[in-house]
Amino acid sequence: MESNKEEAEATLWSRKSWTLLSAVRSQSPLIQCITNFVSMDLMANTLLSAGASPAMLHALEEIPDFTPQVHALCLNVGTLSADWLPAMKLAAQLARKSGKPWVLDPVAAGASGFRLKACLELVELKPTVIRGNASEIIALANATVGPTKGVDSSHESTDAVESAKSLARASGAVVAVSGAVDIVTDGERVVGAHNGVAMMTKITATGCSVTALIAAFVAVDQTHVLEATAAALSLFGIAGEMGMEMANGPATLRIHLIDSLHGLDEVCVLSRVRITSLS
Repeated sequence: MESNKEEAEATLWSRKSWTLLSAVRSQSPLIQCITNFVSMDLMANTLLSAGASPAMLHALEEIPDFTPQVHALCLNVGTLSADWLPAMKLAAQLARKSGKPWVLDPVAAGASGFRLKACLELVELKPTVIRGNASEIIALANATVGPTKGVDSSHESTDAVESAKSLARASGAVVAVSGAVDIVTDGERVVGAHNGVAMMTKITATGCSVTALIAAFVAVDQTHVLEATAAALSLFGIAGEMGMEMANGPATLRIHLIDSLHGLDEVCVLSRVRITSLS
């Protein structure tokens, strides 16, 4: 009986993931990304290859006119400076006022007091989803600065499950923790996306890019945020798995990752999605 239940759950996740990807492709949601200089190219190409429409627009003067028109907003604090914070905060406020989802990527949240304070202030603006690595989520949940490896995690994703649940309950956001197993929680439910390859960590901005992909998936299904988040993580991981079959290293994986995401078909999605309940 237990195996039948697991098979039924796996089938539901696979079909939900395909439905969401199909919706992104048919609706081409406009995703505004206020992000770091390192990630702009890969984030934009990830969104395009999935079928979404990226807008890498961050000028404060343009936010009032532009942000209310987008389908979702993605904020990434990777190359954070004080000059960019007002635009990020205003965009988050307008997205929320307009009923549009927004996603926060708290890059290296615990690396400095300035960065942590900025991230906590953004969390107060009620993101729909927070996606980070384990160290970032632990830093946010505990509101502490601590030893870091820059933008890399010094913890496994499974180390951050309780911190993620606590942050989700406190913020009202769905929280995703990237790692060998991607953890997604709304504070009660916990699921794991088991797709991807280790070589993806050798390409800068893959984490940033999957955050943008999450924004696109949530844009087409705001009523099932946890499911949309898990599906985006799984499908990005599948694209990495397929890309790795053709790649010689990180540089070629980057190319094949984008191609594979663009080429995902129903048979591939239904057979390769690996999302399981962990709670």
